[in-house]
Amino acid sequence: MGRRSTIGAAVAALVVAAVGWGAAPARAAVGGSGPYPADYETSATLPNHTIYRPQNLPAERLPIFVWGNGGCAANGTGQINFLREIASHGFLAIASGAPNGSGSTTSQMLTQSIDWAVAENSRSGGKYYGRLDTAHVAVAGWSCGGLEAYAVSTDPRVTTTAIFSSGLLNDADDYQLKRLTKPIAYFVGGPSDIAYPNAVDDWGKLPAGLPAFMGNLNVGHGGTYDQANGGEFGRVAVLYLKWRLKGDTTAGTNFVGADCGLCRTQWQVRQKNLTLGDGTPPTTPPVTPSPSSPAPTPSSPAPSSPAPSSPAPTPSDPAGSCSAAYTVSNQWNGGFVAGVVVTAGNAAIRGWRVTLTLPGGAAVTSVWNAAATGTSGTVTMANVSYNGTLAAGGSASFGFQGTGTGAGATATCAAT
Repeated sequence: MGRRSTIGAAVAALVVAAVGWGAAPARAAVGGSGPYPADYETSATLPNHTIYRPQNLPAERLPIFVWGNGGCAANGTGQINFLREIASHGFLAIASGAPNGSGSTTSQMLTQSIDWAVAENSRSGGKYYGRLDTAHVAVAGWSCGGLEAYAVSTDPRVTTTAIFSSGLLNDADDYQLKRLTKPIAYFVGGPSDIAYPNAVDDWGKLPAGLPAFMGNLNVGHGGTYDQANGGEFGRVAVLYLKWRLKGDTTAGTNFVGADCGLCRTQWQVRQKNLTLGDGTPPTTPPVTPSPSSPAPTPSSPAPSSPAPSSPAPTPSDPAGSCSAAYTVSNQWNGGFVAGVVVTAGNAAIRGWRVTLTLPGGAAVTSVWNAAATGTSGTVTMANVSYNGTLAAGGSASFGFQGTGTGAGATATCAAT
């Protein structure tokens, strides 16, 4: 407790002093080093944010990366070289704060970034319509921004969290670690980084079984964000996102195993529960309709979902029971985002299937962490390969975006 308090006070002091991080860094090579030259823009529908994207949107859908700035500074171009580098490799990166903005940010601004991207992906006629991969979302942040990332890491749309030179300031906040269920990575500036003790303390308290990576590069708390293309932190962040959000196992080899790519460099590496195959857990494509993509059909559940021809469990092989809790996390004119928490009963279960009855006029447009059958009326959501097995009392969550109104839907759960 004492060590956290001492380090926490120092980090807090650094955060207060971090207004200097709003100064414009050295400019990177225009567009970043990736195959899609990138820059930033703003949107009237997402005020006080800065949106980094490829100048020409590629054919592939862009996974989503939302970023909390160092010092929680509301300057969306404070880490421009780093963020533009990420976008140039085929990602939509959104930073809290306007370009060259002032003031402070909040964790809610990260949620607003995700909300906006999900809504734009479904807005007919918009340039992002059907162009974003809303099933793969990373939340990340540097220093104070990392604390913001922790705060929203349990959003059901988030598929991985990345903490850059940050760690919880007080032991009383450790509940944020206990509730983590998605892969996490830490990129820290080594023992000379003021956040190093807190990051290491957090690492030791992660839930058992959680896939986790930690890399320490002895450059201190300032990292390499202002170097060309974000320097080494930019390079490694791109590799991590390619693995986690695009399923690129070649990129994943930099993080997995005793002979990992970063293990052979100046990075000091720690690993927990990592396998190459968990880089991109969803096993079905996103169901967001695009101009060239039809709505999902019953033939598209994940390979681990029960086949329609599977016999029903017999009394001698009970499947157990489960419950489903449905909530609407965001509603706007014409659309909504909802989440469902599935909880096993008094016995472990090997799989689950949730039946949703949607209000009239509502329809599912995208799903994460479940395999969908149907889009309106009665919709079935089944577990995917990585979240079907639950211990007694254990839970898993999935979410979806829809058109219409989300209030009034009902959800029931059956173990399979």
